[in-house]
Amino acid sequence: MSTPPVPPPHGGPAGPPHPPESVPRGTPADAVPTARPGAVGAPSFAPAAAGPGGAAPGAASATATAPGDGAPASGDTAAARPRRRRGAVVAIVVLALALAAALGVGAYLWLTTTRWQETSAGWEAQARGLGQDVAQLRTELDGANAELESARTQLTAAQDRISDLANEKAQLGDENEASQQYLDYQSRVSDAAGKVAAALGQCTTAQTQLIGYLNNRDAYDPADIDRFADQVGVLCQEATDANAQLQQELAG
Repeated sequence: MSTPPVPPPHGGPAGPPHPPESVPRGTPADAVPTARPGAVGAPSFAPAAAGPGGAAPGAASATATAPGDGAPASGDTAAARPRRRRGAVVAIVVLALALAAALGVGAYLWLTTTRWQETSAGWEAQARGLGQDVAQLRTELDGANAELESARTQLTAAQDRISDLANEKAQLGDENEASQQYLDYQSRVSDAAGKVAAALGQCTTAQTQLIGYLNNRDAYDPADIDRFADQVGVLCQEATDANAQLQQELAG
């Protein structure tokens, strides 16, 4: 027996029931909304339990939007940006400090090299000056030695001359006068020759000492060396004067 159709309320014509819109495939029958006659508005769906083969639609939506399973949250991204900025600032500061240190070391090395070059140039100039002084003193010493040798030769010649004069006077028969002249002449020549020999000896000795002082100039006061050089000059001048006097005696 078929059941007769139920008449619609308020005597309206009966029509076929409308299927629910947008019902997902596989939704259980008890989860499909039932349209009530005369209802206005979109049907509401009640949450249905998960079937044996899948999860409920609400659970799937919640799983898809859960933080931490997909893209990072906006809070983590905002926290990572200051860290990257701080790292860049630290790297820039470290590079700046390294550059400043390199510039400082380079400037120090440049100043040290410049000062060393200036000091080396001064030492070279001083060494050249000392070398010239030593060469000049050696030349003077050689000249003094030559003069001393010449004086000795002249002294020997004077002694021979005295002997000859004595012989000549003896031959004339005036032995007393000849002897007196001989003694006077010998005394003058011997005195002059002794002065020359002593002065030249002091001159050569002083020049040798001065050369030694100049070779070790750093160990002595420059003012003392200059005074000693002046004294050496005086001694050598006295030797020259004594030699000139000897020449006069020999010529007389």
